Amino acid sequence: MYVMTIDQRGSTGDVDRVPDLLKELGVLSTAGRFERSVGDEVQGVVEQPDEVVEIALHALRSGRWYVGIGVGEVDQPLPASPREGSGPAFVAARAAVDRAKAAAAHVPLAVVAGSGRRPGACANAEAVLRLIGRLVQDRTVAQWKVVDVLRSVRDGQSRSSGTHGTQKIAAQKLGITEQSVSRAVLRSGWQEEWAARPAAAMLLSFADDSTEGDR
Repeated sequence: MYVMTIDQRGSTGDVDRVPDLLKELGVLSTAGRFERSVGDEVQGVVEQPDEVVEIALHALRSGRWYVGIGVGEVDQPLPASPREGSGPAFVAARAAVDRAKAAAAHVPLAVVAGSGRRPGACANAEAVLRLIGRLVQDRTVAQWKVVDVLRSVRDGQSRSSGTHGTQKIAAQKLGITEQSVSRAVLRSGWQEEWAARPAAAMLLSFADDSTEGDR
């Protein structure tokens, strides 16, 4: 199981962005429920590692959030509200977001095991997520316009559809040349991101397996 604690960066000098984030997370997670936990922080329990990757990268995209991922057991049955949850993964999520704040000059994300130890799978998952997160954080507004359209086109097609065909459709939708789309794809690291996402999810799954039974 995964507990995610996501805290707003620079909240004292910014507007409260929690309500908007909660709406976005409600779309991204099919089973996990997120709520404001305290101040400008949200917390939720997520069952699927690929959803953890999706949520983490979405939060990193804006540069406005610290992302902590706690991996391990949670006390059952799960309460209706994440704020009432307990167990090693909740403790780990708190430690993870604190460590993410210490890494704020880089990619503010951390993965911590519920046992209080740091198994190799957690360290590896964190490293891969930070690498992908760097690609996400460094994209320009223009590159995001291309990436967002490419994703919407790809999601509306068969997964077996060729990249070239997808880029052609995206170019038509954006009113730019296919060469411009190709350059944006290359510079944004979009293909590398999507090739690495399954690896990050797999490592999170390994990390979860490695913490079973820890107390």
